[in-house]
Amino acid sequence: MAYDLITMGRIGVDLYPLQTGVPLPQVTSFGKFLGGSATNVAVAAARLGRSTAVITRTGDDPFGTYLHEALRGFGVDDRWVTPVPGLPTPVTFCEVFPPDDFPLYFYRRPKAPDLEIDAHELDLEAIRQTAIFWVTGTGLSEEPSRTATLAALAHRARTGTTVFDLDWRPMFWADPDSARPFYAEALKHTTVAVGNLDEVEVATGVREPRAAAQALLDAGVELAVVKQGPKGVLAVNSRGESAEVPPLPVNVLNGLGAGDAFGGSLCHGLLAGWDLEKIMRHANAAGAIVASRLECSSAMPTPAEIEDAVAAGAVL
Repeated sequence: MAYDLITMGRIGVDLYPLQTGVPLPQVTSFGKFLGGSATNVAVAAARLGRSTAVITRTGDDPFGTYLHEALRGFGVDDRWVTPVPGLPTPVTFCEVFPPDDFPLYFYRRPKAPDLEIDAHELDLEAIRQTAIFWVTGTGLSEEPSRTATLAALAHRARTGTTVFDLDWRPMFWADPDSARPFYAEALKHTTVAVGNLDEVEVATGVREPRAAAQALLDAGVELAVVKQGPKGVLAVNSRGESAEVPPLPVNVLNGLGAGDAFGGSLCHGLLAGWDLEKIMRHANAAGAIVASRLECSSAMPTPAEIEDAVAAGAVL
């Protein structure tokens, strides 16, 4: 079976406070959700009707069992989600201070199982055959995941659409300079690069949005997507086309997961063959919808919800 989308990267359990504006020491109740950016992108695309699978690893523990159940519930193929004996499934806590402060606390020690993805265990033909293959910067942060990610990209050899989510998480690296060579290597095999201003600066050394987009194109990608926060999103492709779309007005509850909804919708639009501006408008709307909700994976919007938000020009 050839999938519409295979993602490769983080998975874990999100434990999010059910009280907003309350510091973690005072929080008394939490909700438990499937999490991890690459996994959330697969969930988001599945919610839009796409066939998706994720390559990742969990602990051999009850939280790992929960993640398998959650993936199946969302319609994401979990055949390449395997346990790592001796390592716990990661847990992530956050604090929720709307509209723009959502500190994250990753519990991924002594090592996250998703960084134990091994190149020798990859189904390289499935990776080559999928319409879109999605990898993340976090997957490059440690071995053996780094070698596995680069091996998958090299085998795919830019077949179809290959997306590199720059996904810069400073807590996973010594410093930006240590990440940049591996980002550069991944970009050689990538057709689409997606990142916010911090992430494109890590990848290219350039922060100004149009200059950063051009630097990504010069590195070999065919489409550069630069998220500019309150200024919206800029997309530039190798044919000289560009689209700059403002964000949709929304009452933000929790901004975490909005980027993953954006990613799932981006993949959906690319698969549908939409023009650049339509892709960006729908992806922006998907992200805004999730920002209006507490959770990430279970908050991913349906096609009708995205269409309603685009038509209204806001998340109502």
